[in-house]
Amino acid sequence: MAKDTVKEQGLEMSCLPFLAEGRVVKGFGRGSKQLGIPTANFTQDVVDTMPTDMIEGVYYGLANVDGGSVSRMVMSVGHNLHFANAMRTMETHILRSFADDFYGGLLRVMVLGFIREMESYTSLDALIAAIHSDIDIANKALSEERFASCYDSDFFKHGFAVVTNGRAVQSDGTSS
Repeated sequence: MAKDTVKEQGLEMSCLPFLAEGRVVKGFGRGSKQLGIPTANFTQDVVDTMPTDMIEGVYYGLANVDGGSVSRMVMSVGHNLHFANAMRTMETHILRSFADDFYGGLLRVMVLGFIREMESYTSLDALIAAIHSDIDIANKALSEERFASCYDSDFFKHGFAVVTNGRAVQSDGTSS
């Protein structure tokens, strides 16, 4: 998919598509335990490679782990207002089941679209309902023909050094 300005939800997103690659690390432990929605988390070095115009919110795209099958995903990007995170994070929920945890595995993500800005919720149930709505939106969007070729991207097979907004992100999460 060509790097053009993407218009999502009325916002111009020149940072999309955005590619990131790095090792999965333990997060806050909320995804699976509190929400029933497991997430894969990047190291802070990878999070720091996000383009400056990538606003905090929920995005959709594709992901794979250790070169495996490419799956749809939703990703929370930012400080997560509901939990008042101090650090900016990229929390990826891959829309398929895994038999085991994959901490230390190599996660590749291709962020393709924007769903909504980050919000704070009155309850955990309201947050979970919003995430399920995000998943429905992502599934609908990623079924569109315009994303068909993304599933076969060389990025998912071979990784990169790909230049994204002037920064090449390597497999170990470092950038140049």
